[in-house]
Amino acid sequence: MVGFAGWSMPVQYKDSHIASHMHTREHCSIFDVSHMLQTKVHGKDRVKFMESLVVGDIAELKDNQGTLSLFTTEKGGIIDDLIVTRTDQGYLYVVSNAGCADKDSARMKARLAEFKAAGLDVDMEFLDEALIAVQGPSMAQVLQQGLKEDLSKLTFMNSTLATVFGIPGCRVTRCGYTGEDGVEISVPASRVVELTEKLLSHSEVKLAGLGSRDSLRLEAGLCLYGNDIDETTTPVEGTLVWTIGKRRRQTKDFPGADIIVPQIKAKTARKRVGLVSTGPPVRQHTPILSPDGKVIGEVTSGCPSPCLKKNIAMGYVDSAFAKNGTAIQVEVRKKAVPATVSKMPFVPTNYYSG
Repeated sequence: MVGFAGWSMPVQYKDSHIASHMHTREHCSIFDVSHMLQTKVHGKDRVKFMESLVVGDIAELKDNQGTLSLFTTEKGGIIDDLIVTRTDQGYLYVVSNAGCADKDSARMKARLAEFKAAGLDVDMEFLDEALIAVQGPSMAQVLQQGLKEDLSKLTFMNSTLATVFGIPGCRVTRCGYTGEDGVEISVPASRVVELTEKLLSHSEVKLAGLGSRDSLRLEAGLCLYGNDIDETTTPVEGTLVWTIGKRRRQTKDFPGADIIVPQIKAKTARKRVGLVSTGPPVRQHTPILSPDGKVIGEVTSGCPSPCLKKNIAMGYVDSAFAKNGTAIQVEVRKKAVPATVSKMPFVPTNYYSG
């Protein structure tokens, strides 16, 4: 167990990190992500409220559809990444990172006070629900046994309220942080142990910790807030332009739009890229070098890939070196090691699109 954002979290269970990682890729694992901040936004001005804080087009979401979005600063930096789902129950369901819970909730509360002062109809509640992620190719086969809803109709980034293994009032969202097919289930805290035990009774399912969660998300090319994106990186530098709604680029009415939108066309001096290397593993803060040994950037996340049997990493490099296939170097223990800029995801994703 380790401390994380004020929570005690499992790094690994009895299986090794690599065994747990491969079990998720081949079978199915449960990750306890109850530390994440879950929020409901109510009121007829809820979409306008959310769009005043994030870069995404929330208005265009269909009922029960979600999107990855970003809270941004007026300077264009990323405060947090989050998932916003437009439910058919008259509220937005928002999941954001535990490490950013204090600043996210403070920012939302401050904006809420502004909206209320202007006479707008919006309210917010922070949930005490637990949250578990069930991830891997056999998730649907396992979960379907406890659901009357047909999981084949629930596609990636869509959400439904359901009774799961006899537990009413669960929100099941087809998403995750592993690159595999999976769901996140928001469940009343008093019954999360019961739900987890029911899922674990299936031979396909094991518990997994933060160690495998990190290597799985890195293979999938997904950012970890605080490592790969933060308030010093813009969505364009972080290659997250796709999160910025087309309409929002026109209206430029999200925080930092005056800085972020021009960057989309003008390009930026640095860019987040994937890297592949052999030899000693590449870790966070490893310097990235040009072929002639000049520092051109820094690694933000790195680990040996259990699936690919080579080192993978992501980091920021000068844009001149950002093209896939570019030969560069990484400095590991004072030695320059050859590396190649690689497209992400490193391992193909298996999201369920129907």
